[in-house]
Formats: sequence, C-alpha cells, structure tokens
Amino acid sequence: MDVSEYLNQDAVGLAKLVAQRDVTPADLLDAALARQAKVNPTLNAVVQTFDHKARAAIADGLPEGPLSGVPFLLKDVTTQLKDVVTTGGSRVFNAPATADSGLVAAYKRAGLVIYGKSNTPEFGLMGITEPARYGTTYNPWNLDITCGGSSGGAAAAVAAGIVPVAQASDGGGSIRIPASCCGVFGLKPSRGRVSMAPQGEGWGGMTCLHVVSRSVRDSAAALDASCEPQPGDPYSLAPPATPFLQEVGCEPRKLRIGLLTTTVYGAALEAPVEQGVSQAAKLCESLGHTVEEVTPPPGMEALIPAAGVIIGAWMALNLNREAKRRGRPIDEMSEIEEVTRVLYDRSKANSANDYVDALATMHTLIRQVAIWWGDLDVLLLSTLGTLPIPVGILKNGLGDIEALTKRFYNYGPNTQIFNMTGQPAMSVPLHRSPEGIPVGIQFAGRVGDEATLLRLAGQLEVARPWARRRPPAIPW
Repeated sequence: MDVSEYLNQDAVGLAKLVAQRDVTPADLLDAALARQAKVNPTLNAVVQTFDHKARAAIADGLPEGPLSGVPFLLKDVTTQLKDVVTTGGSRVFNAPATADSGLVAAYKRAGLVIYGKSNTPEFGLMGITEPARYGTTYNPWNLDITCGGSSGGAAAAVAAGIVPVAQASDGGGSIRIPASCCGVFGLKPSRGRVSMAPQGEGWGGMTCLHVVSRSVRDSAAALDASCEPQPGDPYSLAPPATPFLQEVGCEPRKLRIGLLTTTVYGAALEAPVEQGVSQAAKLCESLGHTVEEVTPPPGMEALIPAAGVIIGAWMALNLNREAKRRGRPIDEMSEIEEVTRVLYDRSKANSANDYVDALATMHTLIRQVAIWWGDLDVLLLSTLGTLPIPVGILKNGLGDIEALTKRFYNYGPNTQIFNMTGQPAMSVPLHRSPEGIPVGIQFAGRVGDEATLLRLAGQLEVARPWARRRPPAIPW
C-alpha cells in the first residue's frame, strides 16, 4: 500500500479496504512501519516495536470486525500484552507480562494488529511526556512545545500519521490533554464503560481506558470493541443498545449546552484558548443548540488535595508491589524520577484514614457537581487553560511539589473534575491559535451518555473538518 494512501484513511476506512481485499493487513503494517521510520526519529512517540508478534498474529488469521487489520499501538502503562514489558515509563519495571489484560484481549478480538507501544511519562503522572527511561516525545505541530500527557506518545503518533488510532488512558486528563496539544480527537469514557480487568480500578476509580484518534468514528468503533464488562468489575455499564459507531453521523437532538468561559476554578483562560471556547459556542448555536453561560461548579477547592492523596497512594501501591515481587526495595535515587520520589515520600506519611477521607471528598464532589449540573445535556469548556507549554518547563523545580502542582493546574485545569465525577468528556480539535497551534475544546456529558457526545462530535467534525490537517514540524 502506498503510504500516501495510508495517510488519507482512518482506521474504519483501512479496515474496509482489508475486508474488500483491496489491501492486506501485512500491507497496512508495512505502511505504518514505513511512516514510523520516517517520523519517529524526530518525535520519539513509539518506544517499543515488536512487529514480529504482529506478523505472527496476521499469519494466524485475524478475527473479522470493523477494525480488523488496522495497525495499532498500546500505551506503555496499565495495559498488559503477554510476553512484553509494560514499563509505565519507569526504570523500575522490566518483567514481561504473563497474560493479556482484558482490554488487550478485546482489541485482539476486534482484529487490531498490535505492533508497538507509545511513550508515556513515569506512571502516567504528568501532563507532559518526558520520561527519563525513554526521553521526550515531541509535538508534531511544533517541536518546542509539549505533546501533552500522559498519552503523549499515542497522540503524537496519531497526529503524525503513524497509526490512525492508538490506545490511551486518562486518570486526570491524559487522553484529553495530549489530544488538545496534538490536534486529534480524544474521548474519555464514563467510569465503568471499559473494563480494567484484571485490575479492579485505577486511582480510586478515576482512571479510564480508551483511545485517541483522528476521526470520531474510529473512537466510536474502538469503544464498541472494548465496552463489554468483565466478571468482577467493581464498576460496569452495559453495552449500548445502539452501537456507538452507528451514533456517529446521526444528528443530535437540540441540546442544552452549558458554557464555562473560565477554568473550573474560576480563573481566566489564556486568550487563544478563550477565543476557541467562544467560537465553539457560536458554532454550537449555529447548529441549532441552546448555549447558556454557567458559573464554575462548587467544591473545586477540595479537588486537588483529594486527587493528590488518591494518586499518591496508588502510585505507592504499584511500587511496593513491584518491590515485593522482585524481592528488593525500590532505589528511590536511581530508579524513579524526582516527582515520583516526592509523591512516594508523601504517600508514606498518609494514613488509611487520609485515603478514605480523600475518597469521601471525591464522592461529596460528585454529588455537588450532579446537583449543579441540573438539566444540562452537555457542558462546553476548554480542555487546557493555556496553549501547550514549552518542552521541559514542568521539569524545572520539581522538588517543590506545591509549585509544580500550581504550574500544572494552570496549564491543565479542566480535566481532572470529570475523572472524579466519572462523566464522559472529549477534547475536540476545533480551534488553532494565530500561530497554528491546536486548541482542543472540551465537551462533557452525563454519566453513561457517550452517545450524545459522539453524535455532537460527528456533527462538529462535519462542520469544521480536522482530519486532513497536517502538522508542519514533520515531513509528509
């Protein structure tokens, strides 16, 4: 397959070509590897490649499905692929997985051709992708600004045309932040929509698994492939009566959309971001929806402290389990990065009561936001508070965790709330700054109502197409 033809197709389109026998899965894998060879030396988006496993899967015969034959990358955290190391972007983890995780098994059943892993910050902790283990992933729109995180490698790979869709995860914005930075589509599903088996949950139920993609329908097709609950899931949502893929292209009913023109903390947005939110609101009105400005939700002052306790406890659990498995303690000076070390030390001082108090705070916030939400169908707000920050800026002064936290929440203020509430939320690449930098606009919906978001996203995609925009910092 000619690489230029490969670049012009989304995943659903590529799978149709395979089904029609116009191309083979091997042809698509060759095209992905050729594109990767051209741009990955610049971007450092893909950090593990095991195409021999992909070719073996193709030779064994792929299941038929809406994504069968499409080359695919896993994010190098949380999900497990048998006989491959999931490093979590850390120097700590080096043992190959003994089995596929539930999501990977679902992707295999869908016929996706898993051939590599994308870069992520250590433990997925940061909204940037600059791990010590693998180095920085660069933004294909501008190599001087962050690609976002923690699914930064995935978003950069999709934006650069290595793959049309890639697995991602989101515990505080890690799908939506890099989607905004890299100008791609990123939907965080509702809590319980995608199983985390064999794990029970991540980050106290804040972590969700899904993808980043260039097209809305690819995200919907991937969600159809992965939304089957597994035995023992602590949270689960039944698969929808109508497949998500069928929702894309259906006109949404007239929606009542709340418009938040500040951050959820009431702070002003950077001018290009505020302009993007304003233009998105006007676009929604032109499409027949009702848009009304709202004030920030209540209880936000409690969010950051509670999230810090919960995230720190889960990170410490992963480190302690690995230390026990291998029979020696974590070397905090050589094996983990400074921000991880600071959070690890802090978690040791927190008690079980502190953790339960943080969970209770989260549950109180969920109820406060639900009451505040009222009869809104969708909330429109920015994904980021600012344009993507320069590479390296969050690496400065990491010993001061308060300064780091303040700096991060100025850049990425509006995503963590929906991890706490469990609501679906998406970053849609509707705007660009005067310099051409992508600005993602965020839309959040009611728990379990991804269908409304996907219908709206499909409508926005037709009105303001983005899939054929090509980042200028890499060769085409």
